[in-house]
Amino acid sequence: MKTTTVDLFASALHFRPDGDVRAVERQMTSGDSGAWQIATFHVETDADVHADHWEMHPEAEEAVCCLAGGVRVHFRPDRPGDAEEMVRLKEGTAVIVPRGRWHRLELDAPSDLMSITLRNGTRLEKRTATP
Repeated sequence: MKTTTVDLFASALHFRPDGDVRAVERQMTSGDSGAWQIATFHVETDADVHADHWEMHPEAEEAVCCLAGGVRVHFRPDRPGDAEEMVRLKEGTAVIVPRGRWHRLELDAPSDLMSITLRNGTRLEKRTATP
């Protein structure tokens, strides 16, 4: 195998259960590869982080990491009438989103973010919709 560098802002890394690691095209919707995906993004606006959509990963937790800049991670209430929870990430911090928890992001500033999760079954839902 030839050793090469990988542009983390153009590709994702897939870590497979058998120990295989591959650089692949980033996939932000549901996948069935069985691989954990590490994806890094430079984002400028809320549109870059689909702030108008909730996202949920039913098969695994997700680590949302702020490498530079600042981001707010919002959690949809578990019960109608409850308020959204929010965690603010600054450079060098992360939050672990529980498996099956609906969440969305909003930026405080242009940022470099990293996401680590198993994308199997990932769902997106327009923010105005109710489950």
